[in-house]
Amino acid sequence: MTYAVRYYTKSGNTKRLAEAVAAELGVEALPISVPVDEKVDILFLGNSYYAFTIDPEVRAFVSRLDKNKVGKIANFGSAAMLNSTFKKVKAEAAKVGIEMLDKEFHCKGEFKGINKGRPNADDLKAAAAFARSIKES
Repeated sequence: MTYAVRYYTKSGNTKRLAEAVAAELGVEALPISVPVDEKVDILFLGNSYYAFTIDPEVRAFVSRLDKNKVGKIANFGSAAMLNSTFKKVKAEAAKVGIEMLDKEFHCKGEFKGINKGRPNADDLKAAAAFARSIKES
């Protein structure tokens, strides 16, 4: 299996999660400004809620994905108040014909003093365990 890790972050929380995921997979975590040019079985996509939806940059990134290069997307991320972005990302991925894995990873993220210190060391370990569980399945 081949993997790529891309992320979008404003606070750095999702970047930290992406780095934990990428280290487990033996690949580099790159921002979504770097296109997925190589063929990958699973693209791990890190993102979060901003103003109650996924950021327009994430939406645009997914819209540019080539279904002949990306097999499936594994969603991960953090948010201070809202839950997972899974449904929003899945809807965008469906528009370009790319499936989402049913498994995802989500944890609390710090924002303006809410959830201070998150993602923490345990969250980073859990993100790595998420990647490992997909790699081993």
